[in-house]
Amino acid sequence: MYYSHIITGRFLKRPNRFIAHVQLNQEIVICHVKNTGRCKELLLPGAAVVLEYHPDWESSGRRTAYDLIAVYKGNLLINMDSQAPNRAAWEWINQPEAVSYLADTMKPDVIPLRLFTPRREVSHGDSRFDLAFSLEQPGGRQVPAFMEVKGVTLEENGAARFPDAPTERGVKHLHGLIRALDEGYLAYVLFVIQMKGMKSFSPNDQTHPAFGNALREAAARGVRILAMDCLVTPDSMQIDQPVPVIL
Repeated sequence: MYYSHIITGRFLKRPNRFIAHVQLNQEIVICHVKNTGRCKELLLPGAAVVLEYHPDWESSGRRTAYDLIAVYKGNLLINMDSQAPNRAAWEWINQPEAVSYLADTMKPDVIPLRLFTPRREVSHGDSRFDLAFSLEQPGGRQVPAFMEVKGVTLEENGAARFPDAPTERGVKHLHGLIRALDEGYLAYVLFVIQMKGMKSFSPNDQTHPAFGNALREAAARGVRILAMDCLVTPDSMQIDQPVPVIL
C-alpha cells in the first residue's frame, strides 16, 4: 500500500487523540492523527514524523490538509496509521505466498491448496471480522475461515507487543474466533507489526492481562496466531516476513 504527497516534519504536541501540531519548516500545521491509541512512546516532542498532504483537503470537506502516518523512533521508522494494517493484510492475503504461509502454519493438519472468495469486514454472530475466505483442501473440500487483523506499533527492546492500551474490543474478537472455530471455521489472528527488525511478538500482559489471557486461550483452542513484520518507507507499507510469537 502506498501514500502520496509525503512530507517530513517535527512533532510538537498532541492536544487530543485526533490531532497533532507539527513543525514544517517555519510553519506549524495541525494534522489528523490516523491512530487513536496512546502512542506515548512514539509521539515525543521533537520526533521526526511523516505526513501525507491532501491537496484537495478543502474541497473534499477535510478539516486539515495533513494526516500523520508514521514516526521515527530513533532510526526505526514505524507506520502508525491504524487503517494501514487492514489494507496491507488485504493485499497480502491475495498473494500466492500468503496461501503458502497459511499452509505451513497448518502442517501437519490439513494443507490448503487454494484460497477462494476473500472478503473484507464480514459479520458472524456478534462479531465483525476483518477478513473472510475459504481454503480448498485435499479432495476439493472448501473450509471457510475468518481472520482478525491487529496493527502493532509498540516496540520494547526489539520485541513487538500488543496492545498499547486496554482493548475490550480485541478480547471480544478473540472470543468470537473461538466460537467460529467451534462451529467448524478456521480462525486466525494476524498481528501486522508496522515496522522491521523485531525479534519476537508477545501480548502486552502488563497493559491488558485479559487480552493476553484470551489470546493464550484462543491459541490453545486452535486459533492460529500469526505475526508478520512490514517493509516500511515514508510512502509505503508492505507485509514482509513472519515474526516468532511468544505467548
